[in-house]
Amino acid sequence: MAETATGRIPGHPRPRPRPRFDSRALTPYWFILPAVAVMAAGLVYPVLDALYLSFFNWKIATPFSKAEHVGLANYVRMLADPDVRESLWVTIRFGFWTITIEMVLGVALALMLEKPIRGASVFRTIFILPLMVSPVVVGLIWRYLFDARVGWINYYLGLWFGIEPQVWLGVPDLAFFAIVLTDIWQWTPFIFIIVIAGLQALPSEVLEASRIDGANWWQQTFLVKLPMIRSILIIALLMRLIDVFRALEVMYIMTGGGPGRATELLSLHIYNRAFDAQLLGYASAIAVLLIVIVFGLSAAILAHGNPMNEKTDV
Repeated sequence: MAETATGRIPGHPRPRPRPRFDSRALTPYWFILPAVAVMAAGLVYPVLDALYLSFFNWKIATPFSKAEHVGLANYVRMLADPDVRESLWVTIRFGFWTITIEMVLGVALALMLEKPIRGASVFRTIFILPLMVSPVVVGLIWRYLFDARVGWINYYLGLWFGIEPQVWLGVPDLAFFAIVLTDIWQWTPFIFIIVIAGLQALPSEVLEASRIDGANWWQQTFLVKLPMIRSILIIALLMRLIDVFRALEVMYIMTGGGPGRATELLSLHIYNRAFDAQLLGYASAIAVLLIVIVFGLSAAILAHGNPMNEKTDV
């Protein structure tokens, strides 16, 4: 077949030049590399180390070189352990009540204070104060408030309603109620801050259009505002779900998991097995279970509505 003066065969497309590699395309990745390295060192390595340790029977007092490799024995023991199932059930109940109430209260407070009203800034400051208190201090404060002898809760219940003093932290149902109430007090402001930020960022044009169309407050709230901040609500739900499964300090100080195992969350059960019983391998196996549960629930929430895949004007 004849070639043209330019060396190209007639009827064939001109070959495309090969793209040249531009080193500048790697510049953004160099900037995020330190953050990725820190995350790998602080997150990935501990998870892999816990997974590796779960195949051994190791106590703190002995060097790891003398640890016994037991294969899947720790996982078999964990699945048959009624204490693990009980702690997991306590965690599920605790998470259901705290997350449900915190989401409802946080959204309600945000809807109440989103508009510029007199004293709104004072109320917002008061609402976020619990977030500024460390978990250890929160546990100490509420342990004192629920004290059967000198606690303020018993004092004012008796003064106002004539209720006899209750042993709040010594009765299983009352102790569970106490830790739920404490968590609600501490973390409802977190939901409040996230939701009110989303509400105040909503475009005024959309809200004004809904008013012109005749939407009342309920319709504007549940058909316009909340659907528009759906991604923010999902993020808040996801973050609180993760926090529930890693809650430890407040329960450890208030009840220590008691009475019995009424308030022993799975994270506290892992701590007790690791440092009280010194069963680090077995505790690591339970920690792996905890990671799998959190990952599974998080994946389910993101599959239902992934904020990264949603377009929003907020």
